[in-house]
Amino acid sequence: MSASGGTRAIVAALGANLAIAVSKFVAFAFSGSSSMLAEGVHSLADSGNQALLLIGGKKAQREATPQHPFGYGRERYIYAFLVSIVLFSVGGMFAVYEGYEKIRHPHELEHWYWPVGVLVFAIIAEGFSFRTAIKESNELRGTHSWSQFIRRAKAPELPVVLLEDFGALIGLVLALGGVGMALLTGDGVWDGIGTLCIGILLILIALVLAAETKSLLLGESAGIEDVKKIETAIVDGHTVTGIIHMRTLHLGPEELLVAAKIAVQHDDTATEVATAINAAESRIREAVPIARVIYLEPDIYSESEATKGPDREATPGGPAQHPADH
Repeated sequence: MSASGGTRAIVAALGANLAIAVSKFVAFAFSGSSSMLAEGVHSLADSGNQALLLIGGKKAQREATPQHPFGYGRERYIYAFLVSIVLFSVGGMFAVYEGYEKIRHPHELEHWYWPVGVLVFAIIAEGFSFRTAIKESNELRGTHSWSQFIRRAKAPELPVVLLEDFGALIGLVLALGGVGMALLTGDGVWDGIGTLCIGILLILIALVLAAETKSLLLGESAGIEDVKKIETAIVDGHTVTGIIHMRTLHLGPEELLVAAKIAVQHDDTATEVATAINAAESRIREAVPIARVIYLEPDIYSESEATKGPDREATPGGPAQHPADH
């Protein structure tokens, strides 16, 4: 993911959410609408989430140290996971609680024009933020569907902003529906129902974010396309005759570790093998520029050992293993 593209989307969302949060709290103060209070907390939580993403991006740029030799790229995953926790607890659970209380103890809305006016303003502002996130994401997702992009993206920022903005727009529609029904029927229970629906929506989005960022934190392999490029780049057909087995791992959104056991000729000299490995590393970095850390171990291919399959404990092991298409 382009760091600048992700930052633009985050800053646009942060500016929109801060302005919206202030307007929602003002509307709540004048109208007493629980939907407005829940939406205000939602926008405030989203603002904090965007601040967390910016902090994570900044911390991830630190240079590697002896204690952390592979750098700090995964800081972005950690802060994205914190976003899902904040969205679940501060946004979703608070809204569910407010909705439940409002359904139990409904009261008539006062100064209805405040919440309606703020909701219209918020929909316009969130629409601008969502449009920015879509524009930045379209440059990266290619032919993938939106669900595939969110599931496969190795950089967490754009999927997080997309889901937050999408949830915010749906939440605003629910809030507008709750306020509208409360005004039409004179029954404040509808305001509580709208608030409850907002809370359930936020919890569902938080769970999706948590699942995706947990996978990134555990360590995901390179995408299928990149794995194929790396395999093609390693084999030269002369000294390096094949790949016995290979593992890839994202150290961060824009940094990939490649470790492979490669087959060489039994009569090659150490100089020839070392030269072939250096050439293979150059080809890998040219084919997949984010492949920053590369370890290639030469070995003599064995037919009997290869029949053991892609067992990482086998020596020399089996064929290269492709990542699952999830």
